[in-house]
Amino acid sequence: MKISLASLDYLIIALYFVLVFVVAFFVTRKEDKSADDYFLGGRNLGWFAIGASLFASNIGSEHLIGLAGSGADSGVAVAQFEILAGIILLVLGWVFVPFYIRSGVTTMPEFLELRYNKFCRDYLSFISIIAYVLTKISVTIFAGATVFEAIGFEFWTGAVVVVVATGIYTVFGGLKAVIYTDLMQMFIIIFGAIAVTVLGLNEIGGFNAIRTELEPSFLSMWRPMTDKDFPWTGILFGAPILGVWYWCTDQFIVQRVLSAKNLSEARRGTLFGGFLKQLPLFLFVVPGMICAVMVSQGKIVLDETNHALPKLISTVLPIGFKGLVIAGLLAALMSSLSSVFNSCSTLITYDFFKRKNPNMDEKTLIKVGQFSTVVLVIFGLLWIPLMKLVSGNLFNYLQSVQAYISPPIASVFLLGLFSKKLNAKGAMSALLSGFVLGITRLICEINKDSLDGVMLAYTQINFLHFALFLFVICSAILIIVSLVTGDTKESVKDLVFDFANKKTWTQSDKSDFILSMLLLTIIGIIWVIFS
Repeated sequence: MKISLASLDYLIIALYFVLVFVVAFFVTRKEDKSADDYFLGGRNLGWFAIGASLFASNIGSEHLIGLAGSGADSGVAVAQFEILAGIILLVLGWVFVPFYIRSGVTTMPEFLELRYNKFCRDYLSFISIIAYVLTKISVTIFAGATVFEAIGFEFWTGAVVVVVATGIYTVFGGLKAVIYTDLMQMFIIIFGAIAVTVLGLNEIGGFNAIRTELEPSFLSMWRPMTDKDFPWTGILFGAPILGVWYWCTDQFIVQRVLSAKNLSEARRGTLFGGFLKQLPLFLFVVPGMICAVMVSQGKIVLDETNHALPKLISTVLPIGFKGLVIAGLLAALMSSLSSVFNSCSTLITYDFFKRKNPNMDEKTLIKVGQFSTVVLVIFGLLWIPLMKLVSGNLFNYLQSVQAYISPPIASVFLLGLFSKKLNAKGAMSALLSGFVLGITRLICEINKDSLDGVMLAYTQINFLHFALFLFVICSAILIIVSLVTGDTKESVKDLVFDFANKKTWTQSDKSDFILSMLLLTIIGIIWVIFS
C-alpha cells in the first residue's frame, strides 16, 4: 500500500538519517577503543540508555505493523506479550543480572559454558547465529524495504539503504553507537506513535467509539482456552517461557544489560524497559483498533489488517507528521537491525575466534567484530532476492523456529541458577531432546496437509501450549539425567543461588523493589481494565 508524502515529509526523513549518523559519530569518536568499548560500550552505561535500548531494539517495523494489524483484527489480546515483557524484565533484573554481572561474561553462550560445559556453549552460539541470520536480519531488512516501497521507492533501493546505513554506524561505532542511537530512536518511535494514536482517536470521536463500534471481545485480553491465537492458559503458562528465553538469555537483548556500569544500573535499566513495554498496548495496538472503527464508520476501506497502520498514516496524519511517523518506522527497524548486527558479530568474535585464539589482542578483536558485521551486511544484501522468492508460509515457518527451540534453552538457564546438582550431561540431554522435538514439530507443520492421527494432533497444539509442553519435558530430562549421573561441577557455586546466604539490602535495592512493585501494580490494573 502506498503512502503519499510531501516534500516536508521527505525532508524530515532525511533529517532523521542525518541525526542518526551525528549521534553515532559523537558517542563513538574515542580513537583508542578497547574490546569492551566496542562490544559492551565500555561496561559503563547508565540505566536510561540501557532501558531505552531494550525497548527500541525489541520494537521493529514488522512489530509495529503486526501489533496494529492484530489490533484491527482481534483487539487488545496481542498486547499480552508486551504486558508480560514487563514481568519478565523484572526476572532479568532480579534473578539473572546478578549472575551475569558477577561472572563478567561477554556472551550468553560463554555463561552457559561456565555453568555447564563447552558443548552447551557451542550449541547456543550456533543456534543463535543461525536464528539471527535466517530470521531477525531477513525479517528486518524485508520490513525496511517494504516501508520504503510504501513511500514510493523501489524495494531493492529501500533494502540497500537500510542495510548499508545501519551497517556503517554499527561497524564503526560498536555497541555504544547502537545503544545511543537506540536512545534517540526510542523518542522518535514514541512521539510518532503518540501522533498516530491521538489524531486517530480525534478522527473517530474518542476512545468511547472503540467501545461502541467494536465487539466487546476486542477490549478483552483474556481469551478462552480454545482460542487459536491467545488462549489464557498459553498466555499465563507458555508465553513466559518464550519470554524468559528472549528477554533473559538471548544475546540480542542481554548484551545491553552487560554494558551497565554496575548491578544497580543494569537492574534499573531492566525496570525502565519494563515500564516502557506497557506503552505498546496504547501506542501500537489501539491504532489498529482505531482503523477497525473507521472501517465500521465507512470512512476507509481496509484490504487486509496488516495495512491498518499504513492506512491510518495516510488518512489521519497531516503533512510533516507523516514524515515523523515514517521516520519512527525506520527508527524501529534500524534499531533492531543494528542490534542484531552487533550481537551476532559479538558471538562470532568471542565464541569462535577468541576461543581459538585466547591471546588475541584488543585491536584484532575489534577488527574481527567489524569484519563480521561487514559480512553480515553483505549476506543481508545477498539474502534480499531470496526473500522475494520465499513463500509467505515458509517465511512464517522460519520465524516459528525460535518458538520451537527456545524452551530447552530457557530451561537450562533458569533451572541452572537454582541447583548446582544440575550438570552438563543433563543440560546436553535437555538441549538435544528439545531440539529434536522442536524441529519435528516444524517439519510436521510444513507437511501437515499429509498428516493424520497423533502426528496431526501434535502439529495442531497451540504454539504457546507447545512451549509449555516442551519446557516441562526438557526440564524433566535436565533434572533426571543430572540426578542419575550425579556428575556435579564444583566451580558453579558462584553461578547458583545460595539460599543459606541472606543478602543485606542496600538503599538502591529497596528503591528498585518499590519500583518493581509499582510496575506489577500497573500491569495488574491493565489486566483488570481489559478483562
